Amino acid sequence: MQKQILGLALKYQGEWEKITLGLKQGEKPPCPAISEKYVTWADAQYPALFRQLRYPPWILFYRGDLSLADLPATGIVGSRKACRYGLTMTERCCAALKDEVIVSGLALGIDGAAHRAALRMCRGTIGIAGCGLDRPYPAYNRDLYEELPKANLLLSEYPPHTPPLKHHFPWRNRLIAALSDRIVVMQAGFHSGTMLTVNEALELNREVWCLPYPAMNKEGEGCNLLISQGAEILLEPAQLTRGPGQWTQACKNRVKSMKF
Repeated sequence: MQKQILGLALKYQGEWEKITLGLKQGEKPPCPAISEKYVTWADAQYPALFRQLRYPPWILFYRGDLSLADLPATGIVGSRKACRYGLTMTERCCAALKDEVIVSGLALGIDGAAHRAALRMCRGTIGIAGCGLDRPYPAYNRDLYEELPKANLLLSEYPPHTPPLKHHFPWRNRLIAALSDRIVVMQAGFHSGTMLTVNEALELNREVWCLPYPAMNKEGEGCNLLISQGAEILLEPAQLTRGPGQWTQACKNRVKSMKF
């Protein structure tokens, strides 16, 4: 079945619905040899967390250490047009998460900042692409496509030569949510693609944390909306080293000790 899945992925450039239909119809297209490493849904090495998805990827092309997909991880996501506040807090959160793997989507802004900080300070980082791994996108992050395979991990459900089509990126977000024990939103507007990642995280019962922004601030109005709807509010990076319940109790103890 592995070769059948690979053949269909190459034929349909990784499009999940077309691969699914091909499998149902018993298609067995030619399966040329490729240099890219891959693992399919039928393989024992397939990352277990992806099996929780409603639409698990049939195949994953990867470069680097696939075992990172089984380690404790935090997804850090946010706007491509990142502000200084969002970038600074991304750096500080990665410093607090030095024992974890940081998962993100290789995009401009918050994603790229999270990967670069994780390379310096964390246990590892996983970048999930919306194109073939031989098609670095965006070009500004080409260095991450070169650096991550050395000791970290690059993943994509799209085979080599697949271009970065617009609809790939919302679809890719489900993989970020699946590999993450929680999602931390560093910056998001109302209509940010980050909101799609949050929806996937909620479907998987993952924690969602959001960095608060001043009222009426367009750069962070999506974060504030999520907090108003029940997301955990990120007041300082140290919160991420404890569970929400632990942090709540610590706050109660601190308030009791104050004099008014």
